Amino acid sequence: MVVGIDFEQEKSLPDPQNKEERDSSRSRTRWPYSFTSQRLIMISVIFLIFIGTFLFSSIRNPSILRKKLCDTISNGYQCEPKISHNWGQYSPYFAVESEISPDLPSNCEITFAQVLSRHGARDPTASKTVTYAKLIQKIKTTVTEYKGDYAFLKDYNYNLGADQLTAFGEQQMVNSGIEFFNRYQHLATHFPLFVRTASQNRVVVSAQKFNQGYHQARRAATGSDPISYPYNISIISEDAGQNNTLSHGLCMAFETRSPYNNTGPSAQKTYQDIFLPPLTARINANLPPISLTASETISFLDLCSFDTVASPTGDISPFCGLFTEIEWKQYSYFQSLGKFYGFGPGNALGPTQGVGYVNELVARLTGTAVNDHTSVNHTLDDESPPSTFPVGNAYPLFADFSHDNDMTSVFAALGLFATNHSLSNTTQENAVQAGGYSAAWTVPFAARAYFEKMRCVTDDKEELVRAVVNGRVVTLQGCGADSEGRCKLSNFINSLSFAKSGGRWADC
Repeated sequence: MVVGIDFEQEKSLPDPQNKEERDSSRSRTRWPYSFTSQRLIMISVIFLIFIGTFLFSSIRNPSILRKKLCDTISNGYQCEPKISHNWGQYSPYFAVESEISPDLPSNCEITFAQVLSRHGARDPTASKTVTYAKLIQKIKTTVTEYKGDYAFLKDYNYNLGADQLTAFGEQQMVNSGIEFFNRYQHLATHFPLFVRTASQNRVVVSAQKFNQGYHQARRAATGSDPISYPYNISIISEDAGQNNTLSHGLCMAFETRSPYNNTGPSAQKTYQDIFLPPLTARINANLPPISLTASETISFLDLCSFDTVASPTGDISPFCGLFTEIEWKQYSYFQSLGKFYGFGPGNALGPTQGVGYVNELVARLTGTAVNDHTSVNHTLDDESPPSTFPVGNAYPLFADFSHDNDMTSVFAALGLFATNHSLSNTTQENAVQAGGYSAAWTVPFAARAYFEKMRCVTDDKEELVRAVVNGRVVTLQGCGADSEGRCKLSNFINSLSFAKSGGRWADC
């Protein structure tokens, strides 16, 4: 809305700073009362019009307020949610709506909490950044006309890096650390936090930034921190051949043999052949005479997220406006298929990649030694004294940092998103239809899964276990969960027979 204001009216008012007017009117007290009132009223009206115009424009154009509202500690990324919450694993973390309140149930207290976190938003991987750069170069050298919303590409220069956290991703992890402290403050003010991470730089930096936020919140709450900062971090090597529950790589059949290593891409290929052709045709029509391939169209979609998280404040990229909400949902489903069939329940060896971590979770929940013959690093987990894998009442708080693929396998090994069917690779299913599963809901940038143990005032004194994934309570399966999605500790442990037996590690 444009408001016209005639500032010429003010020229008729006496100006005490003007010499000629000052001579004729020595002081403001000698101005006529009605004239002074008119001036004050006019200034007030102009001020109110300005404020009204700003607020109206803010409603019509949220970008005015975006820098303050896009990413928050409690709710994550909330700008253009109908778009940004449908970028699959490339979505920035957002709090997923929960059918069960994620708040602490009444008459209960948390006695144990563990977060399994994905690293924060990053630049594309090294191979992908080369692919994207080539796409932009192809556009620059081929296109002769940039139509409509595609006009920005004429002056767009590709300058994304490779593999490292962006400034936006670093802040995500600071926010995550603050949130974790605030949620478990009653434990965090009395007990140390034990932190582990896979060794890739973006994961290590994510752990460091999480610690920074956690420390910041702790100092704000207590006024001091008796624990030395920076906190110690146990870094587990991701080098080839290294046992590591936070990074897959040991199961060679899964890594190198068909069908295990191509189940995900195969499912995606079937679906992309259905939903991509209209998108490719539209891009080609708006950027003549270019002729994009299907994979290049996927790159176009990818760039929406990567260009957004390259902005320190997460400003929505112009790439995002090139596609409709329906098309973003299709893209998100495409990414979900890749995770489900690549590393989750849709891959015969997918869940097995997560059993080592589940067995470590069992050890921490029960205060016992780790019992596992798969990917656990026993050099670290069995150390005495247990400085690299402590268990027992003295350590009720843990934070582990990993990758989206590994988290997908852990969730599958836990049976968190058990469905009665495999995801269709021809017909789109939403997350609710898929038992609460989608890549965007489970493993976005800076994803966080909380595993909680709580003691409640009931007739049964046994502790209860609960899982909260990105703000959504996920009802535990196969252990007689109550209306709050929780299971008794013993029942939960007994339900994990797949992991405790090593899954299908013998097939690796």
